[in-house]
Amino acid sequence: MTAPKLLVIQPDESDPIGPLGDWLTEAGAELDIRLPPEQGLPADLDGYAGVVCLGGGMGANDDVAHPWLADVRKLLSKAASARIPTLAICLGGQLLAVALGGGVATGDQGPEVGPGLVSKKDAAWTDPLFADLPLMQDVLQFHNDAITRLPAGAELLASSPRYANQAFRFDRCAYGVQFHIETTPDVVLDWARQSPEMAELTRPEVLTQENLARVHADITETWRPFAHRFVRLVSGDLAPAADRQRTLPMA
Repeated sequence: MTAPKLLVIQPDESDPIGPLGDWLTEAGAELDIRLPPEQGLPADLDGYAGVVCLGGGMGANDDVAHPWLADVRKLLSKAASARIPTLAICLGGQLLAVALGGGVATGDQGPEVGPGLVSKKDAAWTDPLFADLPLMQDVLQFHNDAITRLPAGAELLASSPRYANQAFRFDRCAYGVQFHIETTPDVVLDWARQSPEMAELTRPEVLTQENLARVHADITETWRPFAHRFVRLVSGDLAPAADRQRTLPMA
């Protein structure tokens, strides 16, 4: 069988695909990683079975400084419209939300920084990718902006006390998450050095190599099988979410 090819959009050098790339390839996927604007994005998604969009330090609407973000949003919209399985992470999730008519703004509860937990919502229990996750999932947070409004018709899959829109699915197979699952301790420590004002918002013992190693072991346990399920979804071995049933009001 031919390996399913995934377009991986990496908006920022500081957020590589990391362990997530290993999990996707060990499940049988082939990755085509593009780092715009140096590496151009394809005009369409012919030949790609799925799309992954990673995080970055810019804002989802920061087109003045990063005009190529419009092309990323356009590709994400095309993928969702064509029902090409999509996994969009942190900035990627925000870009997906905006591309589909949702909203992103500076978080009114302040930045989320460091290890955290998100909890499954009702729709997650029947979702192909989220159903097998535990009720509470270990994640890594590092963001100023937040998804303030989901796209119309999107299903909320995970929340946290400070920011409700932690994970969502649009239509049958376009997924956006606010948190990170692709990081390593070294990547997080680099972010902390680059953004000391954000790192100061959490306790000093949280952002240590030892603690982050423990956290990432827990992230691997939870999200490696999730990445494998995403490849199964891309390959057609796992059925996408069912179409939402539209009910009419009683006469």
